[in-house]
Amino acid sequence: MSLKNKRVLITGAAGGLGRTTAELLAQAGARVVGLDVRDVGAAWRAGRFIQCDLTEGAQVSDALVKALDYLGGGIDILINNAGTLSLQDAGIRPTAGSRRSVEVNFWSAWALAASVMPYLLQSGGKVINIASLFAYINAPLIPSYGAGKRAITAFSDSLRMQYHGKVGVTTLYPGFINTDIHADAVRQGLSVEKIIDIRPFGLKLLSFEEPVEAAAQGVIRACRRNYRDAGTTRLGSLSLWFARHVPRFVDAFIRVRVNYLVRRGTLKIELDQPVFP
Repeated sequence: MSLKNKRVLITGAAGGLGRTTAELLAQAGARVVGLDVRDVGAAWRAGRFIQCDLTEGAQVSDALVKALDYLGGGIDILINNAGTLSLQDAGIRPTAGSRRSVEVNFWSAWALAASVMPYLLQSGGKVINIASLFAYINAPLIPSYGAGKRAITAFSDSLRMQYHGKVGVTTLYPGFINTDIHADAVRQGLSVEKIIDIRPFGLKLLSFEEPVEAAAQGVIRACRRNYRDAGTTRLGSLSLWFARHVPRFVDAFIRVRVNYLVRRGTLKIELDQPVFP
């Protein structure tokens, strides 16, 4: 499917994957509006950018009015890409940060999809929900992130069943992409990059990292085609298959890898003092 003149709304547009995807969409001839709580200033090079906190209903309503005006009153593709990642202990009560994580990663995506559904029904458009391999790959210290991403996959499945033949729904599962979303977790001592970068004797043997450009190209493919579920790269799709079909093996790999890096002192995890709501 050609993306020329397609009207696209993408969230999380100030981040690495969101901004790169928006730029590729614009290069393909699409009309793009990006939403993000962070400002991008003069760095934005893909249509219209609107600063907006997706967890604030009034801000979202105002942003949609501006977006629809720029897009000519319709939307063909919604890309729910916004996300946030921080660490929590799954053995304590959810904190304010835990709740906000699920709010951003799941509830805001549902709310935005509902808000633009009339326009998607009118255009016969599609929703692309960006989940994560962590929707299926289990890991310690990310209960709110994993729950939010797993919830978005269930939401996608329900939406797809209900609007089959009227609106397309795709769920994408990026793996590790070295962008700012990991900054808070790294500050707390958990580097996903170190977990998935295998270097015996200091020699790089294997890395599961997905370059941001390759992952963004995966989102573009999803815009053009009618995927149900897919990784954003071939390696991501393979990892997704393993996570779904041999979860005990993947669990064991993650557990052994994290424990090894903690014992070596490579990972020094210090969770923030919990602030309860």
